[in-house]
Amino acid sequence: MTDGSAPSRPAPAGDEHRPTRAGHRRAPTGPRRWLAAGGLAALAAVVAVTLAVRGGAAPACAAPPPRALPAGALAAPPLGSTVHSGKATFYDSKGAGGNCSRPAAPANHLYVALGPDEYGAGASCGGHLDVTGPRGTVRVLVMDQCPECEPGHLDLSAEAFARIADPVQGLVKVSYRAVVDPPLPGPLTFRVKEGASQWWFAVLVGDHGNPLRAVEVRQGASWRAAAREDYNYWLIPSGAGPGPYTIRVTDAYGHRATATGIRMLPGQVQRSTVRMYGAGAPARTATPSRSASARPGPRPSASAIPSTTAPPGTPAVVDAAAAPASVAPIPAGCG
Repeated sequence: MTDGSAPSRPAPAGDEHRPTRAGHRRAPTGPRRWLAAGGLAALAAVVAVTLAVRGGAAPACAAPPPRALPAGALAAPPLGSTVHSGKATFYDSKGAGGNCSRPAAPANHLYVALGPDEYGAGASCGGHLDVTGPRGTVRVLVMDQCPECEPGHLDLSAEAFARIADPVQGLVKVSYRAVVDPPLPGPLTFRVKEGASQWWFAVLVGDHGNPLRAVEVRQGASWRAAAREDYNYWLIPSGAGPGPYTIRVTDAYGHRATATGIRMLPGQVQRSTVRMYGAGAPARTATPSRSASARPGPRPSASAIPSTTAPPGTPAVVDAAAAPASVAPIPAGCG
C-alpha cells in the first residue's frame, strides 16, 4: 500500500514504520493426519490446473472469491453488551505494540489480537474485551491483528491466556464481550507519525477507552475528516498545515472530546488536557444508531481494570499544553 502523500511533495518516510506481527505462537490443533490430507488436496489442485491448461481453459489466476462468513459471524468490532462464544490461543508480541501501532505493549501484558473481520481494518484498536475461560475472566486491550483467525478466534497474550486457562491446553473455548466506557488511564494522547509534515498528516490517538469512530482536524472554521488506516493512524493525505492542531475525537458510543495545541512533533507522544469521558469530560454527542445487540452493558468496577500504561523505555510523553514560547498554547475545549 502507499501512504497517500501528494505526488508533488517528497514521499513521507512513515510507512516503513508500519507495524508487523512478531512472536506469533500457534498451539497444536490435533493429530498430524491433516498433513496428509492437505498434501493430497494440493496434489489434486495441481493436476486439475494442468488438465485445464492442456484443455485450453484459461489459467486460474483470478483472485479467489471473498470468504463467506459463518452464520451470525461478526463483520465489525465487538460492541455493546452482547456475549460472544469462541476460542482462544496465545502468542507473544515480544514487547511490540502490534498492528494498532502502539509504541509498545501495555505494561501488564494483557492484550489480544483479533481476526480481520473483528479487527475491522483498525476499528477495534484501543478497545477492551472481557474474556472468560475455564479459570476465570481477564480484561484485555485490543492491540493487534491475527490474519489467520476467523471470527470468534481470539489470540491472547501468553499472560492473559494464563489468567483464564492452563497454557498447556493451548486452545480453549471462551466467551467474550466488549467493555463499554472502561476507566481511562488519563487524558487523550496524540502521536504524529514519522515522516509527517504540513503537506502529509497522520496521527495516532491513545487512551480513548472505547473504539474510535472519527477523528477530525480543524482548519479555519471547518473540520476536515481524517481516514483511518488499518494500522490505526488517522490520515489526511494533503496535510493539515504546520500546526498547532485542534483535533476532535469521537468514539463508537458518541463520546466526543476536542484537544488543542497538538504540535508537529513526529514520533513523540503528546498528552492533551481532555479525557474522552468521565469526570470533567465533555457531554456525549448523539449516539450513532446501533443494533439492539450493541447496547452498552453494565460497567465493571475500576478495581477490575488493569493499567495499559506503556512500560519503561517507550517514547517520552510530551505535555501538549507546554508549547514553545514562540507558539501560544490554546486552552483545551470541547467540540
